[in-house]
Parts: sequence; C-alpha cells; structure tokens
Amino acid sequence: MTNGDEPLKSDVEIPEDVSDNIFITSLDKIYNWSRRNSLWPMGFGLACCAIEMICTAASRYDLARFGMEVFRASPRQADVMIVSGTVTKKMIPTIVRLYNQMPEPRYVLSMGACANGGGPFKEGYNVLDGVDKLLPVDVYVPGCPPTPQALIFGLITLQEKIDQQSILKVPWYRKNDPTDFVPIPVLGPDLLDLRQIDLIRENAQKQESEELAEKELTEQDPTLTPNT
Repeated sequence: MTNGDEPLKSDVEIPEDVSDNIFITSLDKIYNWSRRNSLWPMGFGLACCAIEMICTAASRYDLARFGMEVFRASPRQADVMIVSGTVTKKMIPTIVRLYNQMPEPRYVLSMGACANGGGPFKEGYNVLDGVDKLLPVDVYVPGCPPTPQALIFGLITLQEKIDQQSILKVPWYRKNDPTDFVPIPVLGPDLLDLRQIDLIRENAQKQESEELAEKELTEQDPTLTPNT
C-alpha cells in the first residue's frame, strides 16, 4: 500500500516466499479503513428527500455493500447525520441538539437542494437557507430530490474524505483543541445564532444610537422627517 504518492517500506526483511501475502500499511490506513466501512447513519428524515434515503437502504440499491446499512435510532450510536429535506427554523434547534449528542468522529451529509441552500423555499420566512449556516457539512448531494444513486455517490465521497484523514491531525484527538460543540440556536421572532451574539448586540446598539440621533434631530427641527 502507499502513503500518498510514496510507497511504504518496512524495516523488517520479508522472506520472498511470503512476500505476496504481506501488505505494508500504516496506522492511519487501518484506522480509516475500519471507519469508512462501518459508518452508521442516524435514522431521521425531514421531508421528501427522506423517501429517497429510505429507498437507498432498501434491497434494490443495497447500501449494505458499503457497510452503511445500520441506521441508528439514537444519535449516541451514530456517526453520520444525513440532513434529508427542508430545514425549518423551528426544526434546526433540535437538529443541532442531535448533532451535539453524536460522538466523535462524526460527519454531516447535506442531501437535496433544501438542505444545501433552502431550495424552492429559500425566500420563505420559516426556512433556513442551508444547514451549513449552523452545522459543519462534509458532503453536499445536489438534487430535488437526489436519486438513491446520488446519495450513494455522496456517501462514497465521504469515504474518500475519511481516507485522507490522519490521526495526528483530526480535531477529536487533540487535547488542547476545543470540542466541536455547536450552541443550540434560540427560536424567537427569528432564529438567533448564539455564536454571533456579540455581532448582533453591536448592530442593535448601532441601530439604537442612529434612531436616538434622528429623534433628537427631529425634536430640534420639526420640519425634518426621520429616514425610514
């Protein structure tokens, strides 16, 4: 086997009569091979894309060929979140909570136009224009809805991404790095991302100062009308 473009070499001399039965590999290769072939998606769907996801796991397409057929009902037993369908602002706090309950290593696959960018409902007041606004997406699968073949291709792409990872660089094995915890957004008049709370407060104070200045200017000269 190879490590990138360079072939791996052993310091131990291998007898010629068994050389065809021995493969030289690395810890990263073994680690990635075991994870890529035992991905457990979480069994939940949001909209019509979930029907295609269900078809993918059925006998006609046989997702079990790739070691991914074990859909888990609990996020604590899953390592792949397939966001299949329209993500509404009412639903995203629950999705983020489920993501935080998944153990590392974990991956997110965004399935369909709605999950990728809002789809035909992007201008709707209740639809989030892309789940990547709050969750780190690893693979995007386009389509409305994507076919089962497209989802399988997206999962194979995720496997190829896992093949390139190294134990020395992945964040979940670093002692000093913060955990990939996503604060659960607050649903009120609109969706509030707590990661941007400082920016939201700054803009609110700026807007309040501008309104106060316009009010004082209007009181000094009643003929002036505030900007609307």
